[in-house]
Amino acid sequence: MFSPETVMCSNSSGSLCQQLLLFILWLSSFQDVASLQTLINSSHMSSTSELANPPSTGLFEPIEISPAVLPHNPYPGESLPPMYPTFPKTYEPNLTGRCPVNFSAMSNIMGKTASDCSLPLAPLVGNVICCPQLGSLLHIFQGYYSMNSDKLVLRNAVANDCFSDIISILASKGANSTIPTLCSVKSANLTGGSCPVNDVNTFEKTVNTSNLLEACSTVDPLKECCRKVCLPAIMEAALQISGTQMMLNENKNVIGETNHIDAINDCKGVVYSYLSRKLSPDVANTAFRILSACKVNKVCPLEFNQPSEVIKACRNVAAPSPSCCSSLNTYIAGIQKQMLITNKQAIICATMFGSILRKGGVMTNVYELCDVDLKDFSIQGRDAY
Repeated sequence: MFSPETVMCSNSSGSLCQQLLLFILWLSSFQDVASLQTLINSSHMSSTSELANPPSTGLFEPIEISPAVLPHNPYPGESLPPMYPTFPKTYEPNLTGRCPVNFSAMSNIMGKTASDCSLPLAPLVGNVICCPQLGSLLHIFQGYYSMNSDKLVLRNAVANDCFSDIISILASKGANSTIPTLCSVKSANLTGGSCPVNDVNTFEKTVNTSNLLEACSTVDPLKECCRKVCLPAIMEAALQISGTQMMLNENKNVIGETNHIDAINDCKGVVYSYLSRKLSPDVANTAFRILSACKVNKVCPLEFNQPSEVIKACRNVAAPSPSCCSSLNTYIAGIQKQMLITNKQAIICATMFGSILRKGGVMTNVYELCDVDLKDFSIQGRDAY
């Protein structure tokens, strides 16, 4: 008995018959696959914990992620892990209403300062990050305030109100409210203090402003700390407007006179105010932060108590000693909790502490014996203990 396919094949060419058979086989297999896919889909249970389906609009279109699939803290009763994203609570600040400044025009620099002085981190990064940024903000605010007048400083009453508003705004954005004490700043920083020059006209008549702006418009972060350009220009301008330069030219002795030293420091603030008036906020902030970095890297900000236990345990040690290294590590673990410091500061701190140990009679290189590194002098080295 012949099937229809056999009859058809006997009446047509071989190639046509082969193509028809292949088509029939392909159609049969497609139906089997379709039936299997339908069976799988009907038996598959959906779940809210599954990954989102790929986008149907195209392979390279962005995938939309619902907030429901963002990670949640699996242990609500415990503190969040260090790298878990957290955001400080913000609120509307309670302002005095007596500071005639549009603070919204300074929102960028205010937000950066609040971030650098955030509530939990300010005590740890105050010396390195927070206080330099807060000082820069006050200089920029002083220059911004003077834009609509010929004054480079604020009157005492206005300075008190504006300073209070600045701290309130920063706190409302998540900054630590104790930063005035932490950074030793106050409203008097905005007034010019005892500087005899506080207006633009007198300043520009006294100072070579072209040289000042040329030196500080672009501050090189690598060269400024070694071959200073902007800082000497600021110092020269401060000496000129304080009247000290004139006294030096007349060979009068001003060294050690407190009033003149205070006047020079106050006049440096006036120079910063003039620069802030002439430069954009971003350029001024970058320049001031670089100058601050050069300053903070010159000293060790850590406080060293007398290391009597370390001296006692390490005085006569010539080889690795468990008691010496334990005492040394315990002491360093205490000082490293004080604050975050830079690598350059760590070098100075390590040198200072080594000098203290030598004065106590420890002549061996205990850093090498006990495997003490520069990072151990700052909070970033805490995991080593």
